[in-house]
Amino acid sequence: MGEHSITYNRRMSTTILTLQSLRALEAAHAAATPSLMERAGRCAAQHALAMLSGRALVLAGPGNNGGDAFVVARRLKEAGHAPTVLFAADPDRLPADARAAHAAWLACGGQCLADYPEGRFGLIVDGLFGIGLTRPIEGLYAHWIERANASGTPILALDAPSGLNALTGQVTGPAVRATRTVTFIALKPGLLTGDGPDHCGTLEVCDLGLDVGEGDGHIVTPELFRHCLKPRPRNSHKGNFGNVAILGGAPGMAGAALLAGRAALRLGAGRVYLGMLETLAVDVAQPELMLRAPVEALKQASVVALGPGLGQSLQAGELLERALAMELPRIVDADGLNLLAQAPQLQRQGAVPPAPISARVVPRAPLILTPHPAEAARLLGCLPGAIQADRVAAALALACRFNAYVALKGCGTVVAAPDGRWFINTSGNPGLSSAGTGDVLTGMAAALLAQHWPPLEALLAAVHLHGAAAEACVAEGRGPVGLTAGELIDAARHTLNRWIAELAR
Repeated sequence: MGEHSITYNRRMSTTILTLQSLRALEAAHAAATPSLMERAGRCAAQHALAMLSGRALVLAGPGNNGGDAFVVARRLKEAGHAPTVLFAADPDRLPADARAAHAAWLACGGQCLADYPEGRFGLIVDGLFGIGLTRPIEGLYAHWIERANASGTPILALDAPSGLNALTGQVTGPAVRATRTVTFIALKPGLLTGDGPDHCGTLEVCDLGLDVGEGDGHIVTPELFRHCLKPRPRNSHKGNFGNVAILGGAPGMAGAALLAGRAALRLGAGRVYLGMLETLAVDVAQPELMLRAPVEALKQASVVALGPGLGQSLQAGELLERALAMELPRIVDADGLNLLAQAPQLQRQGAVPPAPISARVVPRAPLILTPHPAEAARLLGCLPGAIQADRVAAALALACRFNAYVALKGCGTVVAAPDGRWFINTSGNPGLSSAGTGDVLTGMAAALLAQHWPPLEALLAAVHLHGAAAEACVAEGRGPVGLTAGELIDAARHTLNRWIAELAR
């Protein structure tokens, strides 16, 4: 599992829109004055001027993204620069607004080249293809992208880096690797997950003066669980903060359960019971953990987390069946998910019949699933490539099928709820791509559930805190290369307490 942190303006809106919503909003403002294209180009030109050192090369494509590029070029020229515009399409076949932007560029004395120019530039503006592109880029435009990427020149992408599917985050051919992306109206999911963060660079939103409303999804921020970040009463005891039972630790895999248990304890669970399949007397590094036989650990639980180091034995399957039947919050991860994928009769315990989102009933005993793409593929009966091809859709499909809260791990972890809400997390870095980090996430989420957090807020907070802990470790010089799962735990504890203290001021 590995989040890749995407840098974005923390003051900007966290709202995410899908293509359907974006197109509807654009259609509703088609007659706006000035036009949306003019507004987009004006905003992007401001970013270009801030980045510009020397000459600018503007790559204009055959659609509306090219029209945005022509507006940027014109604005740069009006500001006293002499941008070089590369354009090889038929101007008569441009969409109406883009055709007008091309004409305005020519009218102000601008020219267009059809062949990639030699020489060095201080900035490249990528206006080749926008958010509607779903096919691999080939031929001339692929050559331009390869030249731009190899130049070492800072690149400003307009709306989305060309070659990136802005709705799914998938790259299937040559794609621009931007230094900065200025996206218009609202965030798009593909900029935040999958291949998106590796191609967007710094991400900025220009809303073009439009009200996007509630949106379709949201970036995960502490504001989503702010109401749960409360100082503890002075008059409290360990019984107030729940009992977590973690089931796992088969022979040779005890470390996974120990990591999850330590994370649950240090994130505030009142008591943590480890139901180990491999018999251990004590965790000498964390003697506060209470090691029990799995069935005995279950008897003490107010929250169950099943999967870290569980294995796929007959005993493991029986524990999964027992845990799913319990009327308390449950988290299933790792081999627990693999066992669930193999057991249709157990899937039916959590599944709901097809129904409109508004008609779905959130379960009294919430179920949380935290798969990586391969585990998600097993649960949905497809290949991992299908999961990565549309991570938001996959997370929502899992949430619907199992009536569960889902964290589809990876770059831009997607959190989906049974009622159809979805979120993308942007905290974290490649240091999370190491063994055991998923076990730590499981323990963190279990601890928050034990402290009576609602399931969605517990999962959102655990995912975001998990990434924030990795960022804190890297800021202190520990990683990303070689960052270990155990190092995340104290960083997460420190960050959680800091969040609570800041809100208490």
